[in-house]
Amino acid sequence: MKKSSFWLGALGVLAILLAVAEAKVLINAAGATFPYPIYGKWFDEFTKADPDAQINYQSIGSGGGIRQFTEGTVDFGASDMPMTDEQISKFKNHPLHFPTVLGGIVPTYNIPGVTQELKFTPEALAGIYLGKINKWNDPELTKANPGVKLPNNEIVVVHRSDGSGTSFVFTDYLSKVSPEWKSKVGSSTSVSWPVGLGGKGNEGVAGIVKQTPYSIGYVELIYVLQNKLAYGSLRNAAGTYLKADLESVTEAAAAAAKNMPADFRVSITNQPGKKAYPIATFTWLLIPSKIDDPAKKKAIVAFLHWMLKDGQKDAGSLGYAPLPKEVVAKEEKQIALIQ
Repeated sequence: MKKSSFWLGALGVLAILLAVAEAKVLINAAGATFPYPIYGKWFDEFTKADPDAQINYQSIGSGGGIRQFTEGTVDFGASDMPMTDEQISKFKNHPLHFPTVLGGIVPTYNIPGVTQELKFTPEALAGIYLGKINKWNDPELTKANPGVKLPNNEIVVVHRSDGSGTSFVFTDYLSKVSPEWKSKVGSSTSVSWPVGLGGKGNEGVAGIVKQTPYSIGYVELIYVLQNKLAYGSLRNAAGTYLKADLESVTEAAAAAAKNMPADFRVSITNQPGKKAYPIATFTWLLIPSKIDDPAKKKAIVAFLHWMLKDGQKDAGSLGYAPLPKEVVAKEEKQIALIQ
């Protein structure tokens, strides 16, 4: 009798655990690596605040996030590049863009023996990625860095190998500052790179630069901070050399925030203003305007409200800039469009 009572009790506990597991709402999402450090923290913190919901996020790049979102294999996507009109036209239910944070993309480099912070002109950065500037002591680099003894070594160029919103932002910037880049390469999540090695994700590019002497790459600010990599300042549209930080990235968003389009699809690269960092961007969550599963709709809506109110407090500690108040107010209104 005692043994049968034990098994009955065990089965009862198992039934309760299964019921609890079934009650938890599992939401699958995928996309940008750019905001992955803060998304990872947010989704963990949100689950603590709302134990009935769990968000599983795959950091696969903006291109992969848009693809899986379009195919319907995830509940929402994430991208550093707004969806195009053509991509949006494939949806029966119009997808909504929700900016989450702001970040800066920085030129990171590994030059043995050089400890000074380097300055990059737009012409130098475009020339390096076009393959026209291929040595570290090229005049375009030395004139911007007087007093720095740059070596006569070949530059090892590193770029993203996957479909990437970070690449879109970087190539969008290069297209604005270099007519040659715009005509020969253009801007997209994936381009035909004239030169260089490919790394998967921001973490992949940061890893290659860290391990490869005389290399240069472009990554989101948090990845150079995490990997303790050198990164340079960049001459902006007003002629000022700036390093990416919360202030300079926020300044780049200031003008855009006041004139933010209704659908939140906007580019803020190469903004005017002495204090505006030139390769700055919003990053977006891509949310269906109609969510059939009531439990998932409730959880996603709750997360969006939480992200706009509580989540923004985590931005600065992870190297991102929080959203301007004007943008938060507009997003709060957009949440009501989710049916």
